Amino acid sequence: MAKKQKKNKLWKVALFLFTGTLFMIVALISINLYVKTTVRKKIILPEEASGLEADCIVVLGAGVWSDGRPSHMLEDRLLQGIDLYHAGASNRLLMSGDHGRANYDEVNTMKSFAMNRSVPSKHIFMDHAGFSTYESMYRTKEVFQANKIIIITQEYHLYRALYIAEKLGLDAYGVASDPRSYVGQEYRESREFLARIKDFFYTIVKPAPTYLGEAIPVSGNGDITNDK
Repeated sequence: MAKKQKKNKLWKVALFLFTGTLFMIVALISINLYVKTTVRKKIILPEEASGLEADCIVVLGAGVWSDGRPSHMLEDRLLQGIDLYHAGASNRLLMSGDHGRANYDEVNTMKSFAMNRSVPSKHIFMDHAGFSTYESMYRTKEVFQANKIIIITQEYHLYRALYIAEKLGLDAYGVASDPRSYVGQEYRESREFLARIKDFFYTIVKPAPTYLGEAIPVSGNGDITNDK
């Protein structure tokens, strides 16, 4: 009898663990689907962006090579953002990326890239503290005082960026930049799955970013953000 009771107890524990795990998996998948479906209609074609009259085009940072060149992902984002600028989607570019270390600088690389393609320095703002997608969106609204924006990044990342922006009160649209395949994309996709869940809860709590500081309206002169 004791063995039978022990066996039944183990079976109940196993069933509880299985049910809990299954519930967790379903919950995580549901959050991902919710984030993506909520903003899917805000992803637009480049030709649709030109009539939006956005406050700025936000180009989200990505890796920079050791020689100072943008990685392939970042280069594609920049080219798309610059094309939209020249097409009249907005007369301001906001380069938001990681410049938290002296020897690593995404945003000056991004600004130089745009200036070399006929974008005036005064029309390019740099967000030196865009350490994450959430922080970039938070600072776009609170520091750079933008309300209507166009976000540029790869499509897999664009859903989360748009979701965060919408939850923080921005009128946001997104243009995907995926002209080629990228090495390691399977890893990035799996990491993005978890990041959507993290930022789903972040947008409920709305923690302040690492840095805020004084307002720098994107309607002004971008040279105020220069640090060189």
